[in-house]
Amino acid sequence: MMTKHQQPPCCSPITEAPLTADDAADLVRGFKAVADPVRLRLLSMIASNSNKEVCVCDMTGAFDLSGPTISHHLKVLREAGLIDNERRGTWVFYRANLEVLERLAAVLGNGISAR
Repeated sequence: MMTKHQQPPCCSPITEAPLTADDAADLVRGFKAVADPVRLRLLSMIASNSNKEVCVCDMTGAFDLSGPTISHHLKVLREAGLIDNERRGTWVFYRANLEVLERLAAVLGNGISAR
């Protein structure tokens, strides 16, 4: 049984076969979500953290943005399935959804080399 953010394997790397319309539509939310510099940085902070999760309180100081703006960007990442969150008291902790990240990376073709 799959969780709400788990997705079945998608497709071959784009260097091996063209995407179907359904596969492209399925992947676009994740790519759109990381197409913003703030969201890409937030995702990087979360995914690279040695604790595998980050409190929102530890992320806001890294940006010259208001708390509500950071929350909006985190919501976009969460709705795209790239991160999950858990509330603990007054704080929210975020962790990367590695299956979704691997899926996006796979379609781009890990190991692409210039020919």
